[in-house]
Amino acid sequence: MSRIAAIGERERVHGFAFAGVHVVPAEDAQAVQAAWRALPADIALVILTPTAHSVLRGELAAREQTLYAVMAP
Repeated sequence: MSRIAAIGERERVHGFAFAGVHVVPAEDAQAVQAAWRALPADIALVILTPTAHSVLRGELAAREQTLYAVMAP
C-alpha cells in the first residue's frame, strides 16, 4: 500500500500527522535534501512546503514514480 509524506518546516507540516501522513520536519536545505533521499520506497505522494520545493526542484524528476504537491505560500 502506498503512503503519503510531507517535508518542510515543522510548523507547516506537523498537522498532517493527524491524517496518517509520514511527516518529516526539515528546517534547512540540508535537512530537506536528506529527508527526500531517505523517503521509504512506498511513498507515492510527497507534500512539500514552498521552501522545500525550492530546494528539491532539481531532484524531483529523479524519482519518477513519486508524485508531489506544493503547499500554497
